[in-house]
Amino acid sequence: MAQEKKLIVLSSGGTGGHMTPAQALGHDLLSRGFRVEVITDKRGMKYASMFEGMPMHVIQAGTLGSGLVGKIKGVGSLAIGIAQAHKLLRKLKPDVVVGFGGYPSFPGVFAAQKQKIPTVLHEQNAIIGKANAMLAHRANRIALSLPVVRGLDESDKVRSVVTGNPVRPEIAALYSEPYPNVKDDGPLNILIMGGSLGASVFSEVVPQTLGKLSAANKKRLRIVQQCREADIDMVRKAYKENNIEAELATFFEDVPDRLRACHLVIGRSGASTVAEVTTAGRPAIFVPYPHHKDQQQKMNADAVADVGGAWMMTESGFTQDALLARIENFLQNPQVLFRAAEKARTCGKPDAARKLGNLVTAIVSGWNE
Repeated sequence: MAQEKKLIVLSSGGTGGHMTPAQALGHDLLSRGFRVEVITDKRGMKYASMFEGMPMHVIQAGTLGSGLVGKIKGVGSLAIGIAQAHKLLRKLKPDVVVGFGGYPSFPGVFAAQKQKIPTVLHEQNAIIGKANAMLAHRANRIALSLPVVRGLDESDKVRSVVTGNPVRPEIAALYSEPYPNVKDDGPLNILIMGGSLGASVFSEVVPQTLGKLSAANKKRLRIVQQCREADIDMVRKAYKENNIEAELATFFEDVPDRLRACHLVIGRSGASTVAEVTTAGRPAIFVPYPHHKDQQQKMNADAVADVGGAWMMTESGFTQDALLARIENFLQNPQVLFRAAEKARTCGKPDAARKLGNLVTAIVSGWNE
């Protein structure tokens, strides 16, 4: 009788920023012969198509909202989720549970630690998130995307390993592909990514800015833009009125192909977005989400901008005039984009999923030194 394959459970949910690295690790583990299952929340289920061959289990999860009522509701949701995770893990009996940060990951990892199941945490950002911070002291290992992460105590640092932020195989494959040629009078392909929530600032600023270009430059543009559903008609109208070729959608399933074709990315700077853009070797204008208390997206953007692979613009500074000046410069001097693409690629880590997979495999094998 063949020995049953070892089981790894991934605990992740909420936004694509948490689900994408989980998916990348999941496929790496499947290729090694492990069984993989996923604990997620309702929001995470919209990414179910990415987890082929990995059964998904939905539990309740909630954030600790603002105000007393919000915090009470959040604690109640987490308590229910923890109870559900306990029951599920007793049934599944996994060999390792891997958490990817964010409150939706908390119940699965917390329950695993209570049941003495080995756990690995993955931290994407330059500042450890609240959920991971609460779980770190009991984790067997903490995988980091960056060499320096604020918020880790000394015992956490000793158990930390820098793996990078996993990207899906189709993105990792772009690392070795050349940057697409931009001729002086040829098309400029711009990919606008609003993050998993679809930032309205790009819908409000980008079409109006590009409409101010000369007629000749407008003809050179090929726009692919992710928009919120509430904004898409307004954005489509703006591009049509300015005779700018644009393809719009609330979500793109084929992001790797879109990245391959583009010359420039405009978007938020969540950890997964930055990992994918830099691994693909694409220059970017990053506009960090401004309302995180720890400014984690600004730190992500600065890490690439500081080496010349991107331009960081604050949301308040992301004006039509400021953006217009940059786009006109790119159209007139495409070599600027070529140089930035090479710098961006130096920040990419195409082997992050493999490194994280190596770490999980070592934990399964009993390594805990």
